[in-house]
Amino acid sequence: MSLKPLITTYQKRVDSILDKWLPNTNSINLHQAMRYAVYNGGKRIRPVLVYLTGTALNVQLEQLDIPACAIELIHAYSLVHDDLPAMDDDDLRRGKPTCHKEFDEATAILVGDALQTLAFYTLSHTKNIAMIETLASSSLGMVDGQAIDIEATGQSLNLIQLENLHNNKTGALIRASIKLGALSCPNIDSDRLNKLDNYAKCIGLAFQIQDDILDVEATTETLGKSQGSDIVNNKVTYPSLLGIEASKQMAKNLIVDALTSLEKFGEPAEPLRWMANYIITRHY
Repeated sequence: MSLKPLITTYQKRVDSILDKWLPNTNSINLHQAMRYAVYNGGKRIRPVLVYLTGTALNVQLEQLDIPACAIELIHAYSLVHDDLPAMDDDDLRRGKPTCHKEFDEATAILVGDALQTLAFYTLSHTKNIAMIETLASSSLGMVDGQAIDIEATGQSLNLIQLENLHNNKTGALIRASIKLGALSCPNIDSDRLNKLDNYAKCIGLAFQIQDDILDVEATTETLGKSQGSDIVNNKVTYPSLLGIEASKQMAKNLIVDALTSLEKFGEPAEPLRWMANYIITRHY
C-alpha cells in the first residue's frame, strides 16, 4: 500500500472519532464554530503520525484513536488562535474564511479554549498519565514557540534561534504525535523512544522549512491561505535567512537523519519513511 491511500484511511478514521467527541448540537454558536474549526480540510498529519507510529510498533488501531483525536484537537485550537487579529491576523485557512471571520473574534477565542480543554478530557479516558504529560508539555512548548515568534517579528534571528523557535512552535506537536503513538505500546523501551523522538524532531523542523519555502513559491490558491504572509508580517524564515536552495538542502539533510533513526524498525516503519519524504515534497 502506498502512503496516499493509507493517509486517506487514517484521515477518515480520525474524523469519525472526532465526530463522537465534538459537541453535536447546532443550537449553540460555539459548537457550530468548534466543528467548523476542526472540519475545515486539514491534512490530519499529526493524527496520521500517531497511527503510523503505533502500527509500526504493532499497536491496535483502537488504542490509537483517542491520542490521535486529542492531538488534532490541540492542533485545531492552535490554528484558530494563530489566525486571530492579535496574532497572525489571517483571513484564510485552508481556502476558507478563518474562524474569527466566519463567526466573530470572541467566538474564535472560545473555540480555541474549548478545543484545548476537550483534547485533555478526551485523552484522560486513556488513563495514561505519560500521554497526558506528553500532550501538556508539548502544548506548552507550542505556546512558547508562538510567543518567541511574536517577539521576534521584525527582529534579527540567527539560525540557532530560528531552529529553537520552530522546534517549539511547529515541532512540539509533531514530536508529541510520534511519542503518543509510541506510548500506546506497553513495552516501549527508552532506546526506541529516543530514536523515534529524533525522527520526529527532524521531520518537524523539515516540515517548517517546507512551509517557509511554500510561502515563497506556492500560490494562495494552492496553499489555501495567503501566500507571502511571512514577508508581509516581516517574519524571519529559513529562505530569508539561508535562501531557497540552501533551505531545500537543509530539509533534505534532516530527512536523511530522520530515516537513519528508523533503521532498526524494519518493514513495519516503512509508512513513517514515506511520510518523511512526503513532508518535503508536498505542495501545500
